[in-house]
Amino acid sequence: MEKEFKESFKAEDTFNIGKTIASQAKPGEVYCLYGDLGTGKTVFSQGFGAGLGIIEPISSPTFTILKEYHEGRLPFYHFDVYRIGSEDEMEEIGYYDIIGGDGVCLIEWAELIKDILPFDCNKVTINKDTEKGFDYRSIVIERA
Repeated sequence: MEKEFKESFKAEDTFNIGKTIASQAKPGEVYCLYGDLGTGKTVFSQGFGAGLGIIEPISSPTFTILKEYHEGRLPFYHFDVYRIGSEDEMEEIGYYDIIGGDGVCLIEWAELIKDILPFDCNKVTINKDTEKGFDYRSIVIERA
């Protein structure tokens, strides 16, 4: 697994890192997004959408679990599984039909469904380090 380390000093940096990663995304890829509350997962997701050419606003699908976008260069399936009760719920929302398909998937809180993630998913971990600044984030990208 290839590992890349990025630094973000402001939200715009996090957005742009997401945008760059998505601009290289291929159909069928899955990106698992890890990080505590308030680390910038939504900002990263917004950049990711922009990198796919999506114009409409990207918001975290915290209550709907899945939001689909079809206007970009690839279909974008944005999951937020923070409120998922069981892996059975993932089947109900069409997870198995979407994963590895014609689009690209971004899964926030992926650790909550680790048993059903594809073995070849890409991992993006965002961490705060307040000693380096209030808005500082380290972003580790592990490509399958």
